[in-house]
Amino acid sequence: MIIKDFIYRIRGEYSTDRLIRMGLKVGKNLKRMHGVILDESHCWLITIGDNVTFAPNVHVLAHDASTKYHLGYTKIGSIKIGNNVFVGAESVILPGVEIGDNVIIGANSVVTRSLDSDNVYGGNPAVRICSLTEYLDKQTKLMNETAVFDESYTIAGGITDEKKKEMINKLKNGRGFVV
Repeated sequence: MIIKDFIYRIRGEYSTDRLIRMGLKVGKNLKRMHGVILDESHCWLITIGDNVTFAPNVHVLAHDASTKYHLGYTKIGSIKIGNNVFVGAESVILPGVEIGDNVIIGANSVVTRSLDSDNVYGGNPAVRICSLTEYLDKQTKLMNETAVFDESYTIAGGITDEKKKEMINKLKNGRGFVV
C-alpha cells in the first residue's frame, strides 16, 4: 500500500485506499481507470456505491473555487453516486450532485445537477438521452447484427496479430462488441 500511494503521489494523484483513509466512502467493485481525480481536498463529501466504473480522466469535484477570490470562500457540496453507474471518459461531476442507480454517463459529459436512476445521460450539461432499458435494447439488437468478439480478442486474452487483423477487417464498416 505504501508503494502504491507513492506511485500515485509521483503522478500527482491519491490512491483510492488513501482517499478512503481520508474519508471517501466507496462500495464494492469500484473500477477507477487512469487519470481519475476524486477530489482529495474534500473526499469525505463523496459517496460511491457498488459496481461503479470511472473511465479515464473523470473528475469528481466536491468543491468549486470559482468564488474564492471574490467572496473569500469556496463552494462545496456532497456527491452521491449510486450503484451500477458508468461514467464515460473525460467527464466531470460537480458539487451537490446525486446520481441514481443504473446510470450511464457518456464521455465528455459535465454533470451539473442530479440524475435520476435507470437512464442514460450525456452532454454539457448532461441531459437525459433515453432510458437504460431503451439503450440496452438498442445495443442488444446491434450485437445481433454486428461482430462480437470473445476474450481471445483482448490483450488480457493474448490477442494474436492474426486476430487483430481480423478484428480490424470486421469493424471496417462500423462498430462491434468485445467481451
